[in-house]
Amino acid sequence: MKKLLIQLSVLFVVVLLAACGNDEESQGSDGGEEEVSLTLWHHFSGEDTRSQTMRDLMKDFEEENPNVKLDIQAIPRDGYQTRLKTVAAADEMPDVFVMWPGTMTEEFQNGGLLQPINEFLDSKPEWKDEFLPGSFDGFTVDGNIYSVPTGLSPTSFLYYNSKLFEDNGVEVPQTWDQLLAAIDTFNQNDITPIALGNKAGWPAQSSVLSSLADRVTGSEWFLEAASLEGDAKFTDDVFVTALEHFQHLAEVNAFQEGFNSIDHTQAEQMFAREEAAMLIDGGWALTELANSASEEVLENLEVTVLPEIEGGEGKPNAISGVVAVGFGIAKGIEGEQKEAAQELMYKLAGPEAQQATVNSSQLVSYRVQPDEEKVTSLFIKVNELLDTVEMSPVYDGVLTSAGTDAINNGLQELLMGEDPKVVAEKLQQGQEKGMQE
Repeated sequence: MKKLLIQLSVLFVVVLLAACGNDEESQGSDGGEEEVSLTLWHHFSGEDTRSQTMRDLMKDFEEENPNVKLDIQAIPRDGYQTRLKTVAAADEMPDVFVMWPGTMTEEFQNGGLLQPINEFLDSKPEWKDEFLPGSFDGFTVDGNIYSVPTGLSPTSFLYYNSKLFEDNGVEVPQTWDQLLAAIDTFNQNDITPIALGNKAGWPAQSSVLSSLADRVTGSEWFLEAASLEGDAKFTDDVFVTALEHFQHLAEVNAFQEGFNSIDHTQAEQMFAREEAAMLIDGGWALTELANSASEEVLENLEVTVLPEIEGGEGKPNAISGVVAVGFGIAKGIEGEQKEAAQELMYKLAGPEAQQATVNSSQLVSYRVQPDEEKVTSLFIKVNELLDTVEMSPVYDGVLTSAGTDAINNGLQELLMGEDPKVVAEKLQQGQEKGMQE
């Protein structure tokens, strides 16, 4: 009898321990919430201040949420979109990922790859209501919102080094002819006029053509041509003229040799080292310039818009721009995984993140003021300039993926001597193909 009692006691202890073990497994290894895994893709892989800020926010999230395990892939900016579109085509999306407003959002939504965040946004009105008007437009399809912007992206500022201008007797160009004269003077003095890093194709399109062509054609013409619903076509003389203006910049040696073989970050660093007098680039350049330029050089940097083109249809003070990237959530995830993904989005784009982002010298479409002790003087100048300009469309924010690929590749060829009419025809064909897909 005693032996039987001992056996029963041992059995009871074993069962009790097993039950406790199963309970711990259901709660997670630390006895807390159940463990959740998320894959996260982003392009904040550089050493600029914004990228460092975003990675710090991701690290903070992991520390604050030990039950959420992030599998993070940091992919360099120039290769990111290609990688993301490849997995999208195979319907193998990461759980949370950086995506662009406009065309990408529409195409991913049409492909059934995204889930809306309307209810989550509405549950945090103190967050939603502080975004500037129109901030969600590029992430909205059929009334559903799929992301929120992590910044604001004017794409075509004309940054210039005031010291190099003064030392060489060059005035800040207000007209296209004055820009050409400035280019000639800098070339005569063995100074690269404009730094350009067009290895990936998009900088020439987003940062230069989007504003340059708008000066010539006006925004209405471009939107009509991109829609394929009116009479405007990219083969029209007015667009060919815009391409000729761009090609002429290459013909007069406005850019350094090998501009199609270096990336935009290398061009920004070149400008930061005072190896070029000008840089036509987006608001994102501010973070790299803050990281790469010395304090002395930063004090010499100024900003304006591309000069007016005589006889053009566009507004002379407009600058191409869109809200910046946001984080999308894959359609397939549900339950606690979905809740964790939403909280990750909030961590990376919520009020705390918007403040940290603007303090890293990145413009935002959120009502928050930068700490002037943390941002550069150039950032303050850009912020003030934005109050005086209007926004015009960015080409890759409106064109289909096929149209964007056609113009990106076409501009690389254009700057190497291709016939502008051929480039225009390729864009027309690419956009037509994209609209049929």
